[in-house]
Amino acid sequence: MTPANPGILTVNGGSSSIKFALFAAEDPLRRILQGGLDGIGLPQGSFTVKGAPPADSFSRPVVAPDHTAAVPILMDWVEAQIGAGVLAAVGHRVVHGGPKYWEPQPVSPAMIDELHQLSPFDPEHLPEEILLTEAFHRRFPNLPQIACFDTAFHHDMPRVACLLPIPRRYDARGVRRYGFHGLSCAYLIEELGRLAGAQAAQGRVIIAHLGNGASVTAVRGGASRDTSMSFTPTAGLPMSTRSGDLDPGLGWYLARAEQVTPKQFHHMVNHESGLLGVSEISSDMRELLSREKDDVRAAEAVALFCYHTKKWICALAGALEGLDTLVFAGGIGENAPEVRSRICRGLEFIGIKLDAARNGANAPIISSDGSPVTARVIRTDEEWMIARTVCRVLNLKIGKKE
Repeated sequence: MTPANPGILTVNGGSSSIKFALFAAEDPLRRILQGGLDGIGLPQGSFTVKGAPPADSFSRPVVAPDHTAAVPILMDWVEAQIGAGVLAAVGHRVVHGGPKYWEPQPVSPAMIDELHQLSPFDPEHLPEEILLTEAFHRRFPNLPQIACFDTAFHHDMPRVACLLPIPRRYDARGVRRYGFHGLSCAYLIEELGRLAGAQAAQGRVIIAHLGNGASVTAVRGGASRDTSMSFTPTAGLPMSTRSGDLDPGLGWYLARAEQVTPKQFHHMVNHESGLLGVSEISSDMRELLSREKDDVRAAEAVALFCYHTKKWICALAGALEGLDTLVFAGGIGENAPEVRSRICRGLEFIGIKLDAARNGANAPIISSDGSPVTARVIRTDEEWMIARTVCRVLNLKIGKKE
């Protein structure tokens, strides 16, 4: 399993998990293994790895009280497989770059200081991501670490799409619409160009990245024009446990009526809402689809998700002044034909016509032959995008698609 060339480790830290992948710095860039640590901070979590051959896959219980403790668990295993000193760099997905960071760049002490100051922008992700960079630095003081910002793809959205309609003084403090899932969007536009040609990738594209986190993004000329997520990843669509857009007056109402504190409200809209909050059953779309015939709460949660996704597609088609390609990605977008069907039902007026058989088979193209808009299913790959970005920052002349 040892790579012939130096390895690039990609790290995607969540509030209680770490997803990772190891690539060989070859041409084309080659994935060696991928996996994750789940249940960080819980009495017992799990460490799962999927190697190149299926025989290399395994899962075992672990205990990681925090992200700092998770790094030795991960790296002890990785170095046992590939040997010490093989890594060329670590690439981190950093969810929020704030107003300053939109280009991938090496992690530095000055950057970490500024990311600490930015933590109030995204308290759900940034603190853990900072801990990971610090833990890797302690273990590998001389190993380059590259920060890849998820907000970067949306940095050049039109000014009107970035402004929040609140007093202007907050704009000067960086309070604006940022957008997220940028690494996924960047990958999907590249992949669309590879599959359908440059004209398709440069056209009017809507990306529906539908997973535990969900967003819809309008792209034209290969650049983001608008997106459903806003100042934080909580905005936009209802998601697995995030509320999506809410009336701003709701926070004040709950504070007066039920003495809900700002901290409790923040927890509710990020961890107790969305599919989980409406269904009172599960945040997993697969379980809700299996139970919707017998439980109205599950049915309403699924209907709400599809309805709001449809609304955002229509809104962003208006922002693009038309639509050429619709891309579904993410765990739900790639694997739930029934959800895609419900989202697209009735959208013939903007040119979207699905082919039932293709959609049911999760075919690469799911639109009918006569559809003015080409609807596609493309499996996203944020880890590959991070590894390719690391190669570019370090001037490694590799990075073609496998």
